[in-house]
Amino acid sequence: MTAKFDVLAAAPELASAWMSLSRAVNGSLEPTLVELVKIRASQINGCANCINMHTIEARAQGESEQRLYLLSAWREAPGYSPRERAALAWTEALTRLSEGHAAHEAAYDALAAHFTEEERVKLTLIVNVINGWNRLAVGFGMWFVPPARKTAA
Repeated sequence: MTAKFDVLAAAPELASAWMSLSRAVNGSLEPTLVELVKIRASQINGCANCINMHTIEARAQGESEQRLYLLSAWREAPGYSPRERAALAWTEALTRLSEGHAAHEAAYDALAAHFTEEERVKLTLIVNVINGWNRLAVGFGMWFVPPARKTAA
């Protein structure tokens, strides 16, 4: 896929603010959890760009191949902590709002059991930001090329 245009250059002031928010929320919780949340939301949204980028970043944070492969079936797979499961359920509930709110209360109860109020807000902002990036990437055909590939080319 080829980008239709340089999204960040087209609206530099807003893009800079968006990037600042993205960086701030990315560092607000443990790195591997943040990457799992980003990947799961991107899977739901069908954003190949963000799946590509965040699986690379998750591996760099020490995430295992097995957990990355099983992420789309995390409910059935062992190996995710109760905290991670709560975050993934919350991610799915928020990402799938258009499908109804039935899963929201159960996801919130699990979230409240494993995250402080401050952490719940941080996680919700992470979910919002990745959903925004998914829409930018899918909408404008963005594609992430890993730095190592850029150097080799």
